[in-house]
Amino acid sequence: MSREPRIRRIVEELSLEEKVRLTHGANDPEGRATGYVAGVDRLGIPPLRMADGPLGVRIPDESATAFPAPIALAATFDAELAREHGEALGRETRGKGQDVLLAPGANLVRVPHNGRNFEYFAEDPVLSATFAGAVVAGIQSQDVVATPKHYVANSQETARAAVDAEIDERPLRELYLPSFRSAVEAGAGSVMTAYNDVNGTRMSDHERLVRDVLKGEWGFEGYVVSDWFGTEGTAAAANGGLDVEMPGITMAEMQSAMAGDDADASETVDGDGDEPGELPDAIAEGMPDPESCERFADSLADAVESGAVPEERLDDMVARVLGVMDRVGLLEDDETRHASGDPTDSDDGAVDTPAHRELATRVATRGTVLLENDGVLPLADDADLAVVGPNVDEPVLGGGGSSETTPVVETDPRTGIAERAEGEVAVAHGLPRVEEVSMLEEFAGLDDDDENDPDGSGREPDLEGAAATAREADVAVVFVRDTASEAIDREDLRLPDRQEELIEAVAAENDRTVVVVNSSGPIEAPWREDVAAVLENWYPGQSHGNAVASILYGDVDPGGRLPVTFAPEDAYPTADERRYPGVDGTARYDEGVFVGYRHFDSTEREPTYPFGHGRSYADYEYVDADPDLEDGVVRVTVENTADRDGREAVQVYVRPPSVDGVDRPVRELAGFESVAIPAGERASVAVDLEDLAFARYGEDGDGWTVDPGEYALEIGRSSRDVRTTLRTELDSEFRERVRESLAARESSSTDRRVR
Repeated sequence: MSREPRIRRIVEELSLEEKVRLTHGANDPEGRATGYVAGVDRLGIPPLRMADGPLGVRIPDESATAFPAPIALAATFDAELAREHGEALGRETRGKGQDVLLAPGANLVRVPHNGRNFEYFAEDPVLSATFAGAVVAGIQSQDVVATPKHYVANSQETARAAVDAEIDERPLRELYLPSFRSAVEAGAGSVMTAYNDVNGTRMSDHERLVRDVLKGEWGFEGYVVSDWFGTEGTAAAANGGLDVEMPGITMAEMQSAMAGDDADASETVDGDGDEPGELPDAIAEGMPDPESCERFADSLADAVESGAVPEERLDDMVARVLGVMDRVGLLEDDETRHASGDPTDSDDGAVDTPAHRELATRVATRGTVLLENDGVLPLADDADLAVVGPNVDEPVLGGGGSSETTPVVETDPRTGIAERAEGEVAVAHGLPRVEEVSMLEEFAGLDDDDENDPDGSGREPDLEGAAATAREADVAVVFVRDTASEAIDREDLRLPDRQEELIEAVAAENDRTVVVVNSSGPIEAPWREDVAAVLENWYPGQSHGNAVASILYGDVDPGGRLPVTFAPEDAYPTADERRYPGVDGTARYDEGVFVGYRHFDSTEREPTYPFGHGRSYADYEYVDADPDLEDGVVRVTVENTADRDGREAVQVYVRPPSVDGVDRPVRELAGFESVAIPAGERASVAVDLEDLAFARYGEDGDGWTVDPGEYALEIGRSSRDVRTTLRTELDSEFRERVRESLAARESSSTDRRVR
């Protein structure tokens, strides 16, 4: 007996009230789930429990493995590691008794200021799509529903719930949709819509992008869920293709649940932040308006009875939810952990295991990018160090917002280095602690707890003392960071709170100064020429201290590469206020396909550090390369010419031919492969090429085209460090295969009617 008839029979047995109950959020009686859909006991349908991600499983007042931020994962350029990471997230979700993980973030990094860039993967669609698909496949392999978000063009937190992304079809198809399409192809059971509008229509109501593209062209059979308070009209959302409205409860109820039993849920969530429970203006601007949200619980049944929403649309909504629940085992006849909602230590669900701790450390080390090095790294075991920085006593677990995760164990830089060092380690803070921004704490009306940091925020600046400590050391290691959070963008790309002064003061006293940057994305680094080495360590999670120590001492080769371009703030295409944050409520994506490195290539402006950049403690020679376009592969031979083991990330870019009247990027990433190469040995690396890099979408929305002419395959270490180039004419058969492949991915493989 197939599942569809079974699901159809269940839907037929449901009353109207029961159907509606399966399409909206409700209060979790246990107070653990971020999102909760009540079941139907009469028919043995259990509740559906959703937990926040994607840096780990977030359950209020509970611990889980705090993994590195997704941007750090993407910096590994290793899709197999991404799938392993997804599997661990799935196991932890099951171990917490939850059914759905609200992850991964699949938006393209367009705006360098975006407060949630740390939750996303890359500025390039091929890299981002590869990681979105790999993480989703890993999560779903554990019978957990993955929910890629936020569909689509959610590029900023400033006015995120009100801004209209005005975007042409070509960049939408070439840049912003591929990650979500990859996630769907990898088996995602759910997709979350963004708060923003796209071309004048709210994403929760967007019939063309939700019904026609996601469900129609791509054949997505899962359910589409709103972001929390992300809907307005019930009929518009349901008819537009939304299947589940969240959270389905009032803002006061949600605040109370987040803040605990002692919270005053009557406090307003608007205002200037002068009263407990109120949001500062900067964060309030990025929050949705719960008063404008017409809840399915209140009005969907009436909309169906009046004919405003067809009953077959409601049935489809319910069938999609039940189909996904069945797929992950929630509708099994026997009593399982799925129906209990209790945490479990069974084999199919586990939290904070030794394997997960090791994985968190491996991702943190593998994702660390060596930006500069004049030979000071790796450190000698017996070197006397000055460890300097306002936050060296705490790990950087992530940014603020729904991805905040509380670990069971954690290591900070000071501890990690002290445990690894054989020489003396002196510590100087130099500045007060850089305060994190927490949208969740502001939202719940909670005060920041400084009990574990008695000398942090109240510490007086002591730049001279930090410089004096550095002067006495063989090497000074300065740790600096930015702050980022959901609902608020970064004000600029400079390091906050006088940290640049701290770097300059230390570097003036010690010419062997190493700077370790913990950031959510690109930063400006005007001090880089004054220091000996720079490491980009992102938000490394619970293993911060141990991971960075292993990189500094060379126990592990820094295998990370930049998934985003680092450049001065005014050099990005979004420096134009029409593009970001927008004018009169509209952000115009009129840079088209020229985002990230594509923009810098087209303007011939030199970035600070290019996309794909990352140094190694080893040296590599690209010996030869052999394209096999029939199989869509380039085989590259790379030799490690150093006397130490290393890890190389081989990157292949496609440089297309010129076509009159068509603006195309100078080059586009087509494939990549991260490979460990022992000292003195060669490795043969097979790099799969993505069809997307060879094609362009018609300016008038007339489909995919692969232009005739000579293509160059540029193989190297970054978008600006090409080691060898292969030139080839694409024959008509290859071009037609690529075109048909892309077209097929955008036409439904299912004959099921899309409602």
